[in-house]
Amino acid sequence: MKWLKRLLFLVFLGTSLGLAAITALYFYFAPQLPDVSTLRDVQLQTPMRVFSADGELISQFGEKRRIPLQIEEVPEQMLQAFLATEDARFYSHPGIDPIGITRAAVNLIATGEKSQGASTITQQVARNFFLTREKTYIRKIKEIFLAIKIEQELSKDEILALYLNKIPLGYRSFGVGAAAQVYYGKTVDQLTLPQIAVIAGLPKAPSALNPIRSPERAKDRRRVVLGRMLETGYIDQATFDEASQAPMTATYHGAEITLAAPYLAEMVRQQILQQFGEDAYTTGMDVYTTISAKRQNAATLALRANLKSYDQRHGFRGAVKQLWTVEQAQLSADEIVKQLSSLPNYGELRAAAVTSIEDKQAKVIVKGGSFGVIAWDDMKWARRFITDTRQGPAPKSAQEILNVGDVIWVEPLATQVNSTVEVSDVAFNDDAEQQNISNYSLSQLPDAGAALVAISPLDGAIEALVGGFSFNQSKFNRVTQASRQVGSNIKPFLYSAAFEQGMTLASLENDAPINRWDKAMGVAWRPKNSPPVYDGPIRLRVALAQSKNVVSVRLMRDLGVDTIIEHLAKFGFPKNELPRNESLSLGSASLTPMQVASAYGSFANGGYLVSPYFIDRIEDGEGNIIFQQVPKVACDSCFEIIDKAPNLEELLNQAGDPLKQCDISFADESDLAPRIISAENAFLVSQAMNSAVWGGGSWAHKTGWNGTGWRAARALKRRDIAGKTGTTNDAKDAWFSGFGPDLVVTSWIGFDDFNRELGEASYNANLDKNQVTGKEFGARTALPAWIDFMEVGLAGVPEQTWQAPRNVSTVRIDRTTGLLTKSSDHTTRFEFFEEGTEPTEYVKQSVNSVFDSEEELF
Repeated sequence: MKWLKRLLFLVFLGTSLGLAAITALYFYFAPQLPDVSTLRDVQLQTPMRVFSADGELISQFGEKRRIPLQIEEVPEQMLQAFLATEDARFYSHPGIDPIGITRAAVNLIATGEKSQGASTITQQVARNFFLTREKTYIRKIKEIFLAIKIEQELSKDEILALYLNKIPLGYRSFGVGAAAQVYYGKTVDQLTLPQIAVIAGLPKAPSALNPIRSPERAKDRRRVVLGRMLETGYIDQATFDEASQAPMTATYHGAEITLAAPYLAEMVRQQILQQFGEDAYTTGMDVYTTISAKRQNAATLALRANLKSYDQRHGFRGAVKQLWTVEQAQLSADEIVKQLSSLPNYGELRAAAVTSIEDKQAKVIVKGGSFGVIAWDDMKWARRFITDTRQGPAPKSAQEILNVGDVIWVEPLATQVNSTVEVSDVAFNDDAEQQNISNYSLSQLPDAGAALVAISPLDGAIEALVGGFSFNQSKFNRVTQASRQVGSNIKPFLYSAAFEQGMTLASLENDAPINRWDKAMGVAWRPKNSPPVYDGPIRLRVALAQSKNVVSVRLMRDLGVDTIIEHLAKFGFPKNELPRNESLSLGSASLTPMQVASAYGSFANGGYLVSPYFIDRIEDGEGNIIFQQVPKVACDSCFEIIDKAPNLEELLNQAGDPLKQCDISFADESDLAPRIISAENAFLVSQAMNSAVWGGGSWAHKTGWNGTGWRAARALKRRDIAGKTGTTNDAKDAWFSGFGPDLVVTSWIGFDDFNRELGEASYNANLDKNQVTGKEFGARTALPAWIDFMEVGLAGVPEQTWQAPRNVSTVRIDRTTGLLTKSSDHTTRFEFFEEGTEPTEYVKQSVNSVFDSEEELF
């Protein structure tokens, strides 16, 4: 009995001393412990995401990938998997697990090794948010005290949600939401039990147990997790057996990009970084851009197809490299795939190795391991490239194009499977007898660069933007960074200046050769038309439509270089960078496609200068709007209403708000885009550009002329479009800029090397009809991309009738002289004039023709 009393006394004394020690430790460490109440307002580091206007994900920026979830969004089986594996008594302990601590202490005494097996989920939250991962007794004591404080401050569900969103799970993924996307390309609610178990097993060692790098270790760890779930009663034996035997399906998935717009994404990143700093990468911003998925996809496809078409017209530059020759032993399929894996993808282009060649086809192994065949029709374009202006003869067999062992670029065809092709061991692998084989076309990575940008002329919103063939190939954004000579794309602005000085669409200018001695150069300047055809006196409508070079030079002489430069500056062109000589009239000025598209918008919107923008709004991590773009808008009706009002404030306060009919919202007149030319001026230039597309209208067969952009009329078959080609000296740059209803588009193509010409494609009788030959110029080289884009961009947009401003009148003129006429045959037409500029003289004529009902005003 005496010994029992002594034992109880010792237990009481030990307990008291232990509690006193713990209390002393708490008061010692308490001042060093952080305020756990901050966990209620914790801001998890989440990446910045960039979306299209219609919600498609364009890009994601930030080192840490995280998709924060509410506890209700996490599937029940995932909660069970983590609880069973990490902390089975989570909902019953006060933040620390005495049973787990006892087990860890016994393990320490028995083995002499420190273990983390006693850490509860709450302790892991304390460590992940407030402490380091170093294994010291001091850190462990702090962790225990913090866990107790956290349990007093937060509910169990709040603690579990923090844990599931914070925990590192490998491949820069933090939290279960990001892990589900990274390893399986799914949201958490789409995961299977075996996939859930893999993720639940990762917290112990995300690198060592990674299912991509170490699938066998991950599989063993998955079995442990499933075993814990079986022990705790979350699953039954049959479910355990089935899930344990399931194949490992993890593969790396990048950010779930649903819309390719990398050049725009980089523009967004740079602007956001400038505006918000490095914090933008971690605060979960969602940036909504102005582009639409439909138009962006169309722009990408149009630019790539046009570049490939240009590139193929100029011949095949040969294989990327050769893996083996016919004298050497062929590599195994596995080795070929390994060799190809280091080569990047460029859009739809994939690297492939040629494994065998027959007379009219070649067999390939494509990066990733698929087998393919290139049929003759999909490679016969490949004449040998000699120079940009010379190509070899048409090949007659596949052997003239390719060699066994060549690494080439291929592109999948729409019809993917050809099950009739025999697979020999020479072609592919040692044990294949027959397989389904994909069909590919021979391709190559284009040397030339290109750009396409579409904006809304109403407010400058960018609808689509593509800065090159592939962002992987070149991050140089040619829409905003390529300042190139614009060629004849400058001419509409010259004509606008002429109309501002009183000239009209019917004014005559002499289309005749120019021969001017240049004292400074000691040579004669002889600008020429392209083609070198001269028609004598010609109306300005026709001169612009047919892009008459000498007429542009004569207009500049009539108006003066200074007058032209002052007028061009109105459209946003940098005044101090414009050449102060007559070469400006032929497009020697260097501008970016974005500048050109924005300036053309002034003709499309009735004379206003809008500023291009690409960010519509920015939301913070909670969905609150922290930035909303308020663009300056082009609004004719608003200006008309404002002009009649005594003052804007009084107008905005009027009952019924007369400005509501403008369908825009603004606080004052400064929200309206500035008018730079009159509506009448913009309309007249647009009419001339419409003739560049439609030529002589229904009279083209009688008058015998077409505009330089006639291919657009033939393809789009709508009259509410207008545009202008552009080709520079030696065809180093090709342009087409134009517009349809509420959409302005500029297409450019050229080499990043300023000295390299676009050249020409030599004649070849075996070419398909769509493989045109001859010199490269705007209508042939840049216009096809514009047409392909507009076919999609204007799809579903009703065709509109040209609406003349109220100060524009129409009179019938003689087509030859531009004078008034009383005739009504094919030698006449109705023409538009700004009131007060109509001709006053009648042409001399002897016979009046009967009015032809086919005559069209537009």
